[in-house]
Amino acid sequence: MKKTFRFLWNWVAPIAFGFLVFWAVTTFWISTVTISGDSMTPNLLNAQQVVVRKTHSVKRGDVVVFDARKEDPRIQPGKKDYVKRVIAVAGDTVEYRDGELLVNGKKVDQHFISQEEQLSGTQGQFGSSWSLESLSNNNLWQDKDRHKSKVPAGSYFVLGDHRSVSNDGRYFGFVDADHVVGRVIVPFWYSDTVKSNVNRERNHFFA
Repeated sequence: MKKTFRFLWNWVAPIAFGFLVFWAVTTFWISTVTISGDSMTPNLLNAQQVVVRKTHSVKRGDVVVFDARKEDPRIQPGKKDYVKRVIAVAGDTVEYRDGELLVNGKKVDQHFISQEEQLSGTQGQFGSSWSLESLSNNNLWQDKDRHKSKVPAGSYFVLGDHRSVSNDGRYFGFVDADHVVGRVIVPFWYSDTVKSNVNRERNHFFA
């Protein structure tokens, strides 16, 4: 009996504890996700794996993962998570005008993408001037998000970095905070530029 107990204590218990720690970490703290598609280039590339920190502290400039099945009515079969950048939080206005992206009337520092994506990529099919109000008045958006001039409470407005190809908030509306899996953190071995553009963009969002 003592040998059995000793065996359980020395071998089974540590393994069980390890599984418990792993479950707790992946459930409540961090996980990983593999980027699918080109909507976040040049900062995040297709098939790259990144860390997702599960947090409720999401700020403008953060790159987040969210369950797109609950947000995009036209999501492709087999797809689940989208990775996009938070441009605006609850109560914010967003406007694109004269080649500039404005949040609450302040110019966003978009050094993290090319000049082409800042201009024609941001315009997309919506023209050289648009706002949340004009976007939300078209029939692309979900009914719950339509006819809004500001980001609703408990929601975010997101864009991809490769805006000319990105299926993002311009096309389906706001992202519910409850559907956000977490914030993307690129590992230490990524370039300083990518780490700045992804991990630390929240610190220098406005121009």
